[in-house]
Amino acid sequence: MKFDHAGIATDDADALAEQYAALFDATVAHEEQFDGMQVVFLDLGNGFFEVLEPLDGEGAIANYLDRNGPGIHHLAVATEDIEAALNRAREAGVELIDEQPRGGAWGHDVAFLHPESTGGVLLEFVEH
Repeated sequence: MKFDHAGIATDDADALAEQYAALFDATVAHEEQFDGMQVVFLDLGNGFFEVLEPLDGEGAIANYLDRNGPGIHHLAVATEDIEAALNRAREAGVELIDEQPRGGAWGHDVAFLHPESTGGVLLEFVEH
């Protein structure tokens, strides 16, 4: 496994992506509207920033912004075998948000681990 991306919640994905692109000399690798969000991936060379903006005021990112304001929402780790990664997490006693992988941005299968089991950090497995 290796680091894949940091998901960053914001009220304005385009503005934050533009700022990060200039700040880090990063390029936009992928953009899409997915699951009620505007999603922009910035390529940092050794991983990505995933900028997340809710489109309709509902959903996980909108709820996060209401509770916490803008900031890091989650950290993601790439895996070649998401089922094996989920089984390893179960064996380690980690509470899963997603018992089975689900479709995520960029067409990847993803699964989230509950932050109460991972030191207060929302973690995501991303299958590549």
